[in-house]
Amino acid sequence: LAHSIHSTTAELQRMAAPGCAVCHCPTSNLYLGSGLFPLRRHLDYGIPVAIGTDIGAGTEFYVWRELADAYKIQQLQGVGLPAGQMLYLATLGGAKALRLDHETGNFAPGKSADFWVLGYEEDAYLCERLARCANHEEQLFALLHLASPGHVRETYAQGALCPIAGPP
Repeated sequence: LAHSIHSTTAELQRMAAPGCAVCHCPTSNLYLGSGLFPLRRHLDYGIPVAIGTDIGAGTEFYVWRELADAYKIQQLQGVGLPAGQMLYLATLGGAKALRLDHETGNFAPGKSADFWVLGYEEDAYLCERLARCANHEEQLFALLHLASPGHVRETYAQGALCPIAGPP
């Protein structure tokens, strides 16, 4: 399912019973002004949530921008969204929502991997920001909010380097 912004308790229970999953498309919801996705409520009912893009009403395909907007949407509801959980929603959480976690979603041996390598050495601000982080969680948080498609140096699809740089 997609969006699920205004689902009632009965609807969430009905979605959870057969194992439905929801794809949260933050830029679409913000662009339309359709509401704030209640992530915590879905997770409380055991409904898997993935982060996705919806260019029909959204504004881009860049999943990290979607994650940054998902963070902001949760902040508006008083819900913290740690960097690790943000990354999980876009990787293994998304794979689980699609029931593809046996094939993809992390770097476990034997799984297919689509990913990109960031290079930020030429970005003085990002380098300085990362240097001031106290731990890896803070660095991930900074990257999720500050990295852009311009920072992508290499793209891999199914574990193989693609000839053209850019987000997968």
